[in-house]
Amino acid sequence: MRILVLHGPNLNLLGNREESMYGTTTLDEINASLEKLGSELGAELVIRQSNFEGELVGWIQEARHGYHGIIINPAAYTHTSIAIRDALAAVELPTVEVHLSNIYRREEFRQHSYVSGVALAQIAGFGANGYLLALRGLCEHISATGSTGSSGGRTSVDGAKIERH
Repeated sequence: MRILVLHGPNLNLLGNREESMYGTTTLDEINASLEKLGSELGAELVIRQSNFEGELVGWIQEARHGYHGIIINPAAYTHTSIAIRDALAAVELPTVEVHLSNIYRREEFRQHSYVSGVALAQIAGFGANGYLLALRGLCEHISATGSTGSSGGRTSVDGAKIERH
């Protein structure tokens, strides 16, 4: 199975940004943990990070061909991006929304997610471990439902790729 993992704006600064809120784990460390677990679960991961909404939307649209699911931390776009929400709805892939912090215990403007209404699930407040919970849950869901993604077939596992833009 092939999973697209998307990290939104400012997540490239993890480990150096608001450590009291987001912890000291870096994005590279999160990605390494995801790669390890993905390998154990037999999932090929394509991991990308962008600070640009349009780029994230483009990657979501591309995922309709050859992917079985999406894990996304839209970061600040959670609360503002109808475009990301609409792209996720359009591709019709099972999606898990991840947040390092519990957005519902933060400022009022952070307590609304445009993404949650089109996501299979949302995981918030478990720090970096939330990504691993998301990957396990998404892989179990895909296996249980027999989802083959929009490509109509299974993709062979050949390791994770990380792309930074």
